[in-house]
Amino acid sequence: MRMEDIARLAGVSKSAVSLALSGKPGIGQETRDRILQIAKENEYLPKSRSEHVDAIQKSITFLVFANSGIVHNEYYQQPFFRELIHYIEERCRSLGYSLIFSTVALDKDDSEIAALVEEKRSQGIILLGTNLSRMRVASIAQRLLLPLVVLDNCYESLPFHFVGINNMMGAYQAGVHLCDLGHQHIGYIASDDRIHNFEERKRGFAFSLQERGIVLEEECIFSVAPTILTSQEALKHQFETYLSSGRKLPSAFFCECDYIAISALKTLSEMGFKVPEDVSVVGFDNITEARIVTPELTTIHVDKERLAIQAVDVLIQDIEQDNAVRTKIAVDTQLIERRSTHTIN
Repeated sequence: MRMEDIARLAGVSKSAVSLALSGKPGIGQETRDRILQIAKENEYLPKSRSEHVDAIQKSITFLVFANSGIVHNEYYQQPFFRELIHYIEERCRSLGYSLIFSTVALDKDDSEIAALVEEKRSQGIILLGTNLSRMRVASIAQRLLLPLVVLDNCYESLPFHFVGINNMMGAYQAGVHLCDLGHQHIGYIASDDRIHNFEERKRGFAFSLQERGIVLEEECIFSVAPTILTSQEALKHQFETYLSSGRKLPSAFFCECDYIAISALKTLSEMGFKVPEDVSVVGFDNITEARIVTPELTTIHVDKERLAIQAVDVLIQDIEQDNAVRTKIAVDTQLIERRSTHTIN
């Protein structure tokens, strides 16, 4: 049986079969399961069995829990995660490891997940912690009997390796920037899907305003879906309700991520507001799209390459040296000033 035969039986392309067999993202779970079942039924083995075994002997599993929120089934198409995965693969390759992808439903039982990961026979796990609570991280980590690093989150009280963003610092930088531009009536656009990173950003932003004697009023906090790049009717409705009470829209907004910021830019434009002349907008993440929207987005830069390198290096050191000491790394951020903010008149 050849790869072409599996593709014909499954009704898919040869590249789809390759993605399924290698565990890489790029196809739906249903298609992946169908391909793997056909391969199993026909006792398919790659041509170079020895090379395949060697690859398995030095591999890392990238484990993702997907839901309908911030990390959905096609997370690898989202700009932030796409960049992060690219750098993780590069670093693994440079150190002689392959990267295996494993995506499971967020509501799946942790014991089933442990069995699933063990089947892949990798040496360690990078767990994407973006959408995971403290209790879920603890439960998963305790069941996985392999070296582990949790990426894009950090719970200081848990005895595991964490590599994440200094979220509080980034949001603090955004607040300082807006205050330095003379803004005092400042709004906040949050994600309606709450995760630890967003809570830290809210805390950092509020702290920056508090230092300068500015109150983040509850009425000036809005919320929207965090993964939509177009204008949102929900946000438009919130703005219209706020304005109908006779209040003036804040002169600036901090948004918890670039997706929200870009959505806000488009919503404000549809409502007749000019950015930055009428309203300044700051995002967080510095995704590629931040540079191609109009106006270009002022945002907080997250060094995805540094995150990836730190996560892979910490994990491989644990795999190869069995270090009992756990590490928690927070990668600092940087304000990138573009055209969506300006000094208030």
